[in-house]
Amino acid sequence: MRKDEAGVSLAFQLFRAKTMIVPVVQRWKNGRDRYRPAGEVIDTSKYEIAEMVHDRECKEFVCRNHYSRSYPAARFRYGLYRSGELVGAAVFSHPCNDKVLSVFETDPLESTELGRFVLDDSVEANGESWFLARCFEDLRKKGIKGVVSFSDPMSRTTMCGEGEGGQQVIFGGHIGVIYQAHNGIYLGRGTARTLKLLPDGTVFSDRAISKIRNRERGWRYAASILVRYGADVLAENDDSREWLDCWLPVLTRNSRHKGNHKYVWALDRKVRKHLPESQAYPKVLDGLTYQGLKMRQEKLIWM
Repeated sequence: MRKDEAGVSLAFQLFRAKTMIVPVVQRWKNGRDRYRPAGEVIDTSKYEIAEMVHDRECKEFVCRNHYSRSYPAARFRYGLYRSGELVGAAVFSHPCNDKVLSVFETDPLESTELGRFVLDDSVEANGESWFLARCFEDLRKKGIKGVVSFSDPMSRTTMCGEGEGGQQVIFGGHIGVIYQAHNGIYLGRGTARTLKLLPDGTVFSDRAISKIRNRERGWRYAASILVRYGADVLAENDDSREWLDCWLPVLTRNSRHKGNHKYVWALDRKVRKHLPESQAYPKVLDGLTYQGLKMRQEKLIWM
């Protein structure tokens, strides 16, 4: 593991300072966070950016690499390619609730959410800024006037596994460093809520629970996630509410979340005039402990 000139590991510095303002850039690979040393300069001549018309290639890349293992309802998709290989994806979607976009004071369809932003850890550290700027340029041409995005600062652990306490940190959390570097307006935190975490540390969403409870479209797939972790198969004639009451306490654990960090960008000058001033950027992750960092030291730098 790399150390600084004083021989102190970066992970320990991170714990000591309780901050994410460190000389690294966060990436995602196979659902786990990875890091590259900051200060690298991308050779843009080696890369191409293209709008992706269909979901298949983009969805496969995002679901394989992003920590959420999920894919939003895309409106616009952009791929970052190197020698013909997809090494990054930006997915702009429409949020479930139009209120998320109300800050722009425009028609909701004139703004969008950056729902997923994933770069392979082989891309140089400042690749995000360059890629995102090109995406914004194209969105502006399409008449999009505002973009919103969220960062999740809460770390996640498995229910059991190697490491202290039988848990393994699978997601360190992120405070939106790339959004700050791209001059996003920080609007504070979203709504606090209680998450239900599966044994591998991923979130079993309220929407999935609602689909099962009310037998809405997609309930079979949602139920199959719990079956994968040991639940009995939910049959057609079973009471889905009783099934959830039985298996949710066994297979999930509650974790209090203080709310995601919210950032916005105006792509239109008139819209920018209506936006509030940015609050102070967040610098601290939620739920980060020395024990968690100790288990992750070999990962923090430098695949």
